[in-house]
Amino acid sequence: MRKLMWFTIGFAISCAFCAYFVPTWIIAAALICGGATVMFAIASKWVKESRCASVAFLGMALGLYWYGFYQNQYLQPAMDMDGQTSWAEIHVMDYSMDKDYGAAIDGYITVEGRLYRVRSYISEDMDLKPGDRLVGQFRFRYTSDGGSGDIMYQRSEGIFLMAYQKGNVVAEQFWSMPPLGKIGQWREQISQTIEEYFDEDVAGFCKALLLGNGSDIDYELHTAFKVGGIRHIIAVSGLHVSILFGLIYLFTLRKKVLTAAIGIPVLLLFAAIAGFSPSVVRASVMHILMMLAMLFDREYDPPTALSFSGLVLLIINPLVITSVSFQLSYACLVGFFLFSAPIRNYLMDEKRMGRWSNRTVGWIATSISISLSSMICTTPLVAAYFGTVSLVAVVTNILTLWVISFVFYGIMVVCLLGFFAAGVATFVASIIAWPVRYVLMVAKLMAKFPLAAVYTQSPYIVAWLVLCYVLLAIYLCMKKKPAVLFSGLMLSTLCLCLTLSWLEPQLDNYRMTMLDVGQGQAIILQSDGRTYLVDCGGNYDEDAADLTAETLLSQGISTLDGVILTHYDRDHAGGLQYLLTRMNTDLLIMPALEDGKGVGDQLRDIASGTTVIADQDMQIAFDDTVITIFAPESDNLGNEGCICVLFQKGNCDILITGDRSIDGERILMHNHELPQVDVLVVGHHGSKYSTGQQLLETVRPTYAFISVDEDNPYGHPAQELLERLLEMGCIIYRTDEDGTIIYRG
Repeated sequence: MRKLMWFTIGFAISCAFCAYFVPTWIIAAALICGGATVMFAIASKWVKESRCASVAFLGMALGLYWYGFYQNQYLQPAMDMDGQTSWAEIHVMDYSMDKDYGAAIDGYITVEGRLYRVRSYISEDMDLKPGDRLVGQFRFRYTSDGGSGDIMYQRSEGIFLMAYQKGNVVAEQFWSMPPLGKIGQWREQISQTIEEYFDEDVAGFCKALLLGNGSDIDYELHTAFKVGGIRHIIAVSGLHVSILFGLIYLFTLRKKVLTAAIGIPVLLLFAAIAGFSPSVVRASVMHILMMLAMLFDREYDPPTALSFSGLVLLIINPLVITSVSFQLSYACLVGFFLFSAPIRNYLMDEKRMGRWSNRTVGWIATSISISLSSMICTTPLVAAYFGTVSLVAVVTNILTLWVISFVFYGIMVVCLLGFFAAGVATFVASIIAWPVRYVLMVAKLMAKFPLAAVYTQSPYIVAWLVLCYVLLAIYLCMKKKPAVLFSGLMLSTLCLCLTLSWLEPQLDNYRMTMLDVGQGQAIILQSDGRTYLVDCGGNYDEDAADLTAETLLSQGISTLDGVILTHYDRDHAGGLQYLLTRMNTDLLIMPALEDGKGVGDQLRDIASGTTVIADQDMQIAFDDTVITIFAPESDNLGNEGCICVLFQKGNCDILITGDRSIDGERILMHNHELPQVDVLVVGHHGSKYSTGQQLLETVRPTYAFISVDEDNPYGHPAQELLERLLEMGCIIYRTDEDGTIIYRG
């Protein structure tokens, strides 16, 4: 019995419990688990089967104690810095990353004799390198439990402090070179070599494949990889470590000593260059254990190696349990261990396939078994984190994974040749570029297939996923396993859920959906079989586009009848350039005035339909629905230049005023006769300077919807505004509290 595996499972459960729930329960839970461990240990003397449970409970108890010790002894000084503004020295570990507001820099800081990784944000455009030092005033934020703000994903990366520039910051060039700084330099040199020798259309993919740096891959390609189910290719993972080990094993002629002597340092170096991501560390540790087992003629047990690698990661940082990379990596391996062999045996059954199958489709059966077994355990996580379930993933993996090893090796060869044989490197890069283009082509083609993916924005798809796993549990419990029957049930229920997802919006007389995009706005208006979108922007442009596209695609809508842009601020327009790469629109309506950033020109180039500049009022009428577009009534490039939208369907009236202030609302009321409305979209995300008393008294809304982020720096929605709405008797809904809001009739 693999006691280490059960111990690690218990240890991981405790870390997950502490990371996702209230840490004050640690002591009580540790006592309970400790008592349970003692009882199971006693019982194990008489009941052999209880020994695994005893080991698991021991792991849970020690996991709880370790998490509490780590929290109190290591993280407490960082927690005490939360919200403080103080002078600090930040030692730069990597190259600065350009941001819209300046730069982001990863480094480390010393607090009470302890080193902490810190991600700092500075407003100045500084070109920093590993070994530099930042000195100045910073405001610090703790990224885990106990801080004043929301928990941030950086904690799973081992970054427990965020530093924001306050006042002047001085950069000292090459103050000292930290050990990992050299790794950062090598990573940058490899990145520059790839850019130098590979064509622009493939360089971004090559950097993502070798280094895990996907910043140069555009949104359209990222979406294609996600929908096609091969996103793992461009996130350095265990797949890449396996490919690298295969090359080492071949290069060393399978000599055990030579393989270990070269393989162990090479894998450690690769893990460092890849940024010690959990999936790469997991795979590296497992391969190192395998090399050691070969070296000392010991049996290598993959589940035990997997457990050991997980335990190492959790001891170093218990909060790594919250990392998406960690969870997906281990779920993938668990699925492979449990289901790969049965699936392959089923596919290769000679009674069903014939003897010829061993020679002709054996590799296909292996590919299918690997992909399906991994998807069984990773699909719930992918659905929860990314909202997408690829239906073509198995086919896409079969078509692309066979060439990835060749491409990976080729990129490494080009990087090595680039140091001493530029001409040869250029030639090799030109050859490697073609299989890369093949992978990109396949990803884009598969992503364009109808129903290439389904999305969890539809509750029916969520219900289908739950049903699939209920059916899987029933299937595994049966002695005689009718695979065809269960596959048919899953397929037929998918068709039913898709039909319901597409039909439901059509059954509504009208429907308004205010999407939860954070501090921004994206509103879908639907009636009489037509769909219009008002704005698309939020905290993150790409996230707003994804949420909007996946909500519409879940309803079977791939072409919008129209998009109405109230104004060009990023929180209203930032996601449109990405959305329009995924969806067509017959009509794009925009205000005439721009801010000089060329957003309007970009949207015109992307939009597939007619573009209209709203320099005067206009109406869109169909059946008994009327959408009135109120043109901007000010030459102000800011909020007063907003388009306003009035949606009317039967006895339903919805008014959207964008970011107009109280003065802009007065101009609107002076020039137009506004009706009483059922829904008023509160202006400027709940600013006290919008949605004034005069507008409320004129339109007398029954409902007030506010699109706002719970952690915005503006204090929206303002208390003065909320009091005005309550005095008018409005029923208030907010995206920060209620999530996506749907109003229908």
